[in-house]
Amino acid sequence: MELQKAKTARTPLDDEKIISLYFERDEKAIEETDFKYRKYLFTVAYNIIHDRLGCEECLNDTYLASWNAIPPSRPAVLKAFLVTVIRRAAVRLYHKSMKKSAVPSEMTVSLSELEDFIKDDGDVDSAFDAERLGQVISDFVRLLPKRKRYIFIGRYYASQPIADIAGELGVSRSTVNKELSAIRSALKEKLESEGYSI
Repeated sequence: MELQKAKTARTPLDDEKIISLYFERDEKAIEETDFKYRKYLFTVAYNIIHDRLGCEECLNDTYLASWNAIPPSRPAVLKAFLVTVIRRAAVRLYHKSMKKSAVPSEMTVSLSELEDFIKDDGDVDSAFDAERLGQVISDFVRLLPKRKRYIFIGRYYASQPIADIAGELGVSRSTVNKELSAIRSALKEKLESEGYSI
């Protein structure tokens, strides 16, 4: 009986197959996306807004946005595409409800770790400068070793709590904190070398 259950367990589709369903305009694409990524996407949204109902709203927005974007877009990495979409939806919702909430989200906590050296001067060239800054940080992250990249993205992009990152890597919280500190120092050096005064 146990063996029979194991055989009938549903396996998530390969990302390429899911993307093909979007291109075929088959609504099963949403179902397969939800089956494979719902838990992870929900966690990303929850780390930002700390509201289950809001997370459901963000998930719905993500699935609709994905349906509207694919095609013509063909994401190189479906998971990264979906995280980008839900993160934007969650950040929008976070800003809408920020004044109503007294509970700081994990996004607020994680970004406060970076605010010492990523400042907004509010000058005329700030939009251009923000774009350039984004590119410098993106290039920096791309060149990090895989584990450090995972820690940086988990903390500062997916707003994961340090305890969760430590658990996933099988290390202590202090190890993750030390690595984050080293990454921030390296990022600070990189930004200074690019002409940003820290």
